[in-house]
Order: sequence, then structure tokens, then C-alpha cells
Amino acid sequence: MVVRWANQLTLKLVTEHIETMNVSDLPAAIRAAVRSGLVIPAQPLALNADRQFDPRHQTALTRYYIDAGAGGIAVGVHSTQFAIRDRAIGLFEPVLRLASEVMDEYAGSQDRELFKVAGVCGNTSQAIGEAEFAVSQRYHACLLSLAAQADSSIDELLTHCQEVAEVMPLIGFYLQPAVGGRVLPYDFWREFAEIDNVIAIKMAPFNRYQTLDVVRAVCDAGRDESITLYTGNDDNIVVDLLTPYRIVTPQGIKSVRIRGGLLGHWSVWTRAAVKLLDEIHGVLDRGEGIPQELLCRSIEVTDCNAAFFDAANDFAGCIPGIHEVLRRQGLLPGTWCLNPAEVLSPGQSAEIDRVIAAYPHLSDDSFVRENLNHWLH
Repeated sequence: MVVRWANQLTLKLVTEHIETMNVSDLPAAIRAAVRSGLVIPAQPLALNADRQFDPRHQTALTRYYIDAGAGGIAVGVHSTQFAIRDRAIGLFEPVLRLASEVMDEYAGSQDRELFKVAGVCGNTSQAIGEAEFAVSQRYHACLLSLAAQADSSIDELLTHCQEVAEVMPLIGFYLQPAVGGRVLPYDFWREFAEIDNVIAIKMAPFNRYQTLDVVRAVCDAGRDESITLYTGNDDNIVVDLLTPYRIVTPQGIKSVRIRGGLLGHWSVWTRAAVKLLDEIHGVLDRGEGIPQELLCRSIEVTDCNAAFFDAANDFAGCIPGIHEVLRRQGLLPGTWCLNPAEVLSPGQSAEIDRVIAAYPHLSDDSFVRENLNHWLH
């Protein structure tokens, strides 16, 4: 039985005055950081054995990501479990509020400001309400899921996006169909890129053709200097970040890169992910050839992701898999999800054992051990 969080204020939003936000309103340092490319973990939800919200471990997770060097955190997204929005559960507002407060206080004590991303989904009314709440909690942008619009036309989808963009900056989201997304053609992304208040796009179709559709659309729209591309392709993280795109457009040849990642995979072993992104940026900025070792590591990262995300079972255990890695490190007390049926798949724990043993250089276990008590305090 799920015991619900006491705060039942979910989506009971302020109505007398709603603040809105544009990309131009964001601090210059935040805009520059997003443009340079960041590690943005998609934060999981901490629950105890009674499936109640666990603020202590949720706070520890946020502190971990900050000390690991993440440039931002995404909250209320798929990894945080969409069920937090259920009225009977009532966790959307408490989880977003706590994460924002911890980021402000803990990163602020280090004279840092993180890029705060709120997951937003549902029909237009719900999405606008969630965006309005995110603005009230000082989030900088929303990652806009279109999973609820499975039957909408392209024009309806674009109208929906435009209306949410009137509230706060958007991060477009190409989510793979296996976990609730839909195929979004080039024409959609070409029009989406025309929306003024788009700051970035997360590409997570797990498909090279569809990823290229987004890159082409942004370049063809002439928005390659203002919309930053982020990978969500957990099956191709390193190669996405290493690949230069040369896109022929009506305005000439555009050279673009996928600058960072907004990833569920980066919610674990985050310190190592930050070092990896820094290494990739250094190689590309210096104009060096791609080291063979980085290509080898690309496959190692994908192998880890297959275990964590349960690719063998069509990603059925992706959230419990992330939880299991964090549980082993002590950052979560267990693998519990809001849905009691959402558990590790048969054989998944053994696969996680295998990749942990095979690739110790990809983990940050020692970093976590040294700091865990501090984060939990």
C-alpha cells in the first residue's frame, strides 16, 4: 500500500498573479552555461519502505549532484516518476519545492547557481499549471513531455508548445516510444525551433535518424546559435557528444555539436559523468583527433546503460535499475517505486553486478563513500 505524502497541494496554483519568464530573463551565467554544455542528471524519487516520500535521501541526492559537479538538475521528469502528479499522491509540488530550495541553499553556499529544470507534462491546462508552479519555485526552464498528446495533430502539438512557452523557457523533448513517447517528424521540429522561448532540445529517441531530424530542423530554422542540443540517447551518449554535424541549409553550411546531456543515466555515477564531459569538451575544443580509448569507453557506457535501464526487457526496470545503483552506494534506502509493480526485472541485478565489476573506472563509488554522511546530515 502506498502511504501518501501529507502535503496535498499538488497543482493548487496561485491564481491572482502568475509570473512568466523568458530566456532573456535568465541570468547571463546560466545562459552561457547551458550553451557551453552541462551534465544535467534526471533526478530519481527517494521513497522509504512504506513508499512514503523520503526528504532526507532526496536532499542527499541533490547535494550529491551538486558536489559531483553537475551544472543543473532536472526534477519532475520520467526518472522522478510521473505518478507524483496523481492527486492521491500529491508529490509534484513538494518534490520540486524541496529540490529548488536545496539547490539554492547548498549550491549558493558554494557561490554556484545550477540550471534548474522542471519536468512538465499533461494536457495544455495541466502543463501550463505545472510551468507556472515551476516559475514560482525559481526554475529556469521546463522539459516539456508530449506523451499525453499521443493522438494530437502536429499543429495541435505546436500550439500546445507555444502556449507553455508563454510561461517559461522550453526544453524540447524527443522521447522514445518504448517509454511513452511518439515519433515526431522533421516538420514538427522545424516549426518547434521557431518558438522564441526555446532554450534547448533534449533528443532521446534512441534512434540516429530521428536525432538527425532534430539537428537538421534547428539548423534549417537558423536557431543553431540560440537553441542548444542535449543528448538523452542513453544508448549513444559518448558518440553523440563527440560527433560534429555539418548541416547544409538554405543559409549555408552549419557546424553544430550536441553540447551536453540531460540523462537518467547521469543520475548515477555523476562525478564520473562530469569528468567524461569535461574530457570530451577538451578534446573537441583543442581540435584533436578522437582517441580510440574514448570510442571504447562509449561502448562501455552503453553496456552499463543496458543493465541499469533494463534494455533486455524493453526498459521495464529502468527506474528500479537506477535506484539499485544508488541504493548500493547508500544514496537511496531502497529501490521502491510509487507503483509496487515497478521492480527490477529477473536477471537485472546480476547484469548490474556484471557491469559494476567490468567497468570500475566508470563509477564514482569512492567519491560517494567519502561524502555520503555529509550529504545525509
